[in-house]
Amino acid sequence: MRTPIANGDARPHILDLTLADLQQWLVEHGQQKFRAGQIHGWLLQRRAESFDSMSDLPKTLREQLSEAFRLWAGKVVEHQTAEDGTEKLLFELADGGKIECVLLREEGRRSICVSSQVGCAMGCVFCASGLDGVERNLSRGEIIEQMLRLQRLLPEEERLSHIVMMGMGEPLANLDQVLAALEVAKDPKGLGISPRRITISTVGLPPAIDRLAKHSTPFHLAISLHAPNDELRDRLVPVNSKVGIQKIMQAADRYFAATGRRLTFEYVLLSGINDGPEHAAQLAKLLRGRVSMLNVIPYNPVEGLEYETPSSGRISDFRNTLLEAGINIMFRQRKGDGIDAACGQLRRNRENV
Repeated sequence: MRTPIANGDARPHILDLTLADLQQWLVEHGQQKFRAGQIHGWLLQRRAESFDSMSDLPKTLREQLSEAFRLWAGKVVEHQTAEDGTEKLLFELADGGKIECVLLREEGRRSICVSSQVGCAMGCVFCASGLDGVERNLSRGEIIEQMLRLQRLLPEEERLSHIVMMGMGEPLANLDQVLAALEVAKDPKGLGISPRRITISTVGLPPAIDRLAKHSTPFHLAISLHAPNDELRDRLVPVNSKVGIQKIMQAADRYFAATGRRLTFEYVLLSGINDGPEHAAQLAKLLRGRVSMLNVIPYNPVEGLEYETPSSGRISDFRNTLLEAGINIMFRQRKGDGIDAACGQLRRNRENV
């Protein structure tokens, strides 16, 4: 998969090339094959901003690279920073599509949240990402570029520690490109991030979960439930009507059996909708006996949508019901307050100006 042509610029995106692709190109252009490793080092570890800055490459090669390839496929059109250090970037891609990615600073961690598609087709009713549907999948290079752009927001002495494929889009609907990008992320000669610190988030697509279970690298899997029963989930996550919670849970069990990786289940808490004691009790029954972590996220309001964050008392009651049932639970601290932190919100707000 290649990135679209930008304003008549037909040069391919260099991040869409694998190391083998780049080696072949070098040989075809009269250059030494080992230069591919140097180029990748500059791109992935040494934070090069241009081909000309790759100072240990021959000048003729730097000129050839500049003529043949785009270093960046998109441009940052908005950059927001919150008081807690969270930074969010809005990219405009070659074809005009817009995506978001986020850097989160926490004690001992530098995590990034990366998009896999322009828009989203899953239709979660409370999420800004899918309000206008999906436009297209991102390429390998466009996914890697988000990682590198966020990496460049850190001081030289800091490095990325965690990656979450939980930005715009459904990663399992673009699995080939996501896995290709994550292979670079985990490579010691790439970003060098342990697969145990790389999470792929999904609303639950059983065939793709089964395919992921067979992949050579067992990444961490997070499944976004948002409801403990099919009736409610069909309303909140419309794609559920074609799948059903039980099939998703069975696929999750197969993933755990194949990889041994503890599962994470995500649950966005919506005031008066899925935050009642009956929902907590049903959720506890659904998760009981599974080696898993329940990650509960109080809703981050989106302008134009009617959903609200539950009260502190409602949140506390929900938590206590699950704890009393013996469920491993973590309440995610909201990050990025003061900026358009909800996924897809910055893109949508800008387009509606």
